[in-house]
Amino acid sequence: MMMQPTLDTARLTLRPFQLSDAKRVQELAGNIEVARTTLGIPHPYPIEAAESWIEAAWQFAERGERYAWAMAEKENDTLLGCMSIGVTKAHQRAELAYWVGRPYWGQGYATEAAKRVVAFGFEELALNRIFAAAMSKNPGSYTVMIKLGMKKEGEMKQHLLKWETFEDLVYYGLLRSDYEAARGEGV
Repeated sequence: MMMQPTLDTARLTLRPFQLSDAKRVQELAGNIEVARTTLGIPHPYPIEAAESWIEAAWQFAERGERYAWAMAEKENDTLLGCMSIGVTKAHQRAELAYWVGRPYWGQGYATEAAKRVVAFGFEELALNRIFAAAMSKNPGSYTVMIKLGMKKEGEMKQHLLKWETFEDLVYYGLLRSDYEAARGEGV
């Protein structure tokens, strides 16, 4: 078991969530544009749900099953979003998942944080595979996956029921061997 570390990137600190983040999580994740294209965020998003989610995140991290990081600006600790990795130890794989608050879309924060979390997954957790899924109507999300070097593995038609509409999901994945080969090439 590993305590959840704090990770750094050029612009971000990826740190465990605190209960004091709940209001900001509610504000950012509860935005209808964010909730509309995520797999599990409700709308409206009550403060109690944000608090419960944060407390559950601590328990998952303690067991080494899921690590959810607050993506915060280094200079002022402003919470921008969430980057997480859900680990399946028996198969040495994990699912990458994330959301970014609407005011911060298109600024490269998700890609920057995801690169660091993928490195953590392969280098610290000794994973063999990391994958991610996004609704096909959310190209911003799967563009992040492509920038990580993930390859499209498939599309599952009408795989998810979100707000009374069946949504298609696209899946991308990255193997340790491909990650290591890309690192060796200086990518």
